[in-house]
Amino acid sequence: MSAVQTENLNVTAFDHMPSPDEIKARVPLTDRAAEVVVAGRRALTNILDRQDPRLFVVVGPCSIHDPVAGLDYARRLKALSDEVAEVLLLVMRVYFEKPRTSTGWKGFINDPFMDDSFRIDVGMEKARRFLLDVCELGLPTATEALDPIAPQYYGDLVAWTAIGARTSESQTHREMASGLSTPVGFKNATDGDLDVAINAIISAAHPHSFLGINSQGQSAITRTRGNPYGHLVLRGGGGRPNYDTVSISLAEKALAKAGLPGNIVIDCSHANSWKQPDYQPLVMRDVMHQIREGNRSVVGLMIESHLVEGNQPIPADLSQLVYGCSVTDACVGWETTVAMIRDAAAVLREVSAARHHQTTANEPVPFTGPITKADAGTLPAFQQ
Repeated sequence: MSAVQTENLNVTAFDHMPSPDEIKARVPLTDRAAEVVVAGRRALTNILDRQDPRLFVVVGPCSIHDPVAGLDYARRLKALSDEVAEVLLLVMRVYFEKPRTSTGWKGFINDPFMDDSFRIDVGMEKARRFLLDVCELGLPTATEALDPIAPQYYGDLVAWTAIGARTSESQTHREMASGLSTPVGFKNATDGDLDVAINAIISAAHPHSFLGINSQGQSAITRTRGNPYGHLVLRGGGGRPNYDTVSISLAEKALAKAGLPGNIVIDCSHANSWKQPDYQPLVMRDVMHQIREGNRSVVGLMIESHLVEGNQPIPADLSQLVYGCSVTDACVGWETTVAMIRDAAAVLREVSAARHHQTTANEPVPFTGPITKADAGTLPAFQQ
């Protein structure tokens, strides 16, 4: 045996991480939460299949850092959801992981105490409990899949998943998406390129085999059946937005050329609004005008929204944090959110019948993910 060490030269420790089964035992899936997850996934796939004329709106904070404020937001959103449910399916944005361009807070799971202690074991359990609480309110949830292991810990509580602009090109994330039980929105690349996302949709629709973990936390060869509900998210890029009629038309043609359903989600934030929250309502208003004028490819929207408009730096004294204000990307405030959702609902009430009777040239294949709690238990662990 060689006395020369050749591995883990830059690793300082391997701390214990509870297995997915252990975390789930501490925060078990309830019947109420399971019903909400199943109903949310079914509604989303029906929208993508054109069996439901509504639009879905993924709306909520850029990231969750304060579960108390997050649940305050969720309760308000549930009341608004009930108000517009006949024309809009509201899905709460619950993002725990934040990709960083260089450095910065990596999100609630990685650093729940926001002090660089990186108690991922604590963050994972708290994140699962927050998702459970939101689902029990009656709201389906959406998140970004960044860490390929994390879905094993809380994927059974998620109705819609995003793959971000920085990771749509990643083989690891395409493989992961092929095993997720939710519809998955792939964002165009940060430079605005659509091919990355379109290739990701095609890749994720096929079966894959890759190295992962099972519910006991053991290394396992994960084998997936492929996810037929990948779709395109336009978030702008390359110094320009892509929610305008020309950009959407080009996206429709690119999807058709690839033999994919013409399902497009518009992200009102990020490069589409130059990360200026004041522009998000303008983006949404433009898209709703396109829908009023006959667009049928836009099936969903994304809004970064919190209780208080804007964002704030993370102070050394966390007691100085402004309640309900984002610590990552700037968000629209609650009053603006309500106005945006109500205005969209008013437009959709005008065109709902036309959207209901519209058919598409390329019908998506039927959803093959779990539709009941019992069914979910029969799938490979990664897909639950």
